[in-house]
Amino acid sequence: MSGRAWIAVASADHVRVGVAGGFMQVCHGKAVPLRRLSPGDRVAYYSPREEMRGGAPVQAFTALGTVREGAPYQVTMAPGFQPFRRDVHWTQAHPAPIRPLLEHLSFGGPNWGAPFRFGLFEVPQSDMDLIAGAMTGP
Repeated sequence: MSGRAWIAVASADHVRVGVAGGFMQVCHGKAVPLRRLSPGDRVAYYSPREEMRGGAPVQAFTALGTVREGAPYQVTMAPGFQPFRRDVHWTQAHPAPIRPLLEHLSFGGPNWGAPFRFGLFEVPQSDMDLIAGAMTGP
């Protein structure tokens, strides 16, 4: 598979909005992280919780897709909030809890949660293959 593989982080309710709209948004709408992505890159969203400021714990991968052609673009969501987005072709997938996958992921050691603080981080294709399998399998 060509391209790179990424994990983005957002609450499950925000991920659902992006999947419904065919886009992704990371790091509170910053453009710079999205510029690291290229068309054809694969992305999986990890959702720690149901809502940004609370809600039930989710701790699962909640969306899987491929970055579409085009650069990041800005939208107006509210006065004073104009986040950047990237278009994504979302794959039919179901949530996959992270805990059963941790021992097989490159970042799955005792400090597995640390990379998620960046909001977007690159992973090896083998990690993405494992995540994709868990999200599209039975």
